[in-house]
Amino acid sequence: MPTATGHTTAIAASKVSGTAVFDMKGAKIGQLEDLILDKTSNRIMFAIVSFGGFLGIGEKYHSVPWSVLDYSKEKGGYIVPMTKETLEKAPTYALGDFTKADGGSAIRDASYDYYKVGRDW
Repeated sequence: MPTATGHTTAIAASKVSGTAVFDMKGAKIGQLEDLILDKTSNRIMFAIVSFGGFLGIGEKYHSVPWSVLDYSKEKGGYIVPMTKETLEKAPTYALGDFTKADGGSAIRDASYDYYKVGRDW
């Protein structure tokens, strides 16, 4: 699925992990931790984005629909069309929760609801 600016170039999931995430003002607010894939539909369920914390302590993990992230060549990272405050209010989870209950369908649904993104499945 293309990003808002039409970015559709293929990338390995291993290269996405660790990529910076910026708010609309260009401030770095976190990084991509991983992608959760649906093995049966061959789709990205959502991205896991981490915010806050230091050296993994106190870090919060959010599920963000992949279509919300827009890659910026200039920044070398992804931009989310919302404020850091909006992201901080989003539901948070432990890393292990994202793949429980058959891929975290409830987490995916909560993410799409929170960010008001139409379902693509």
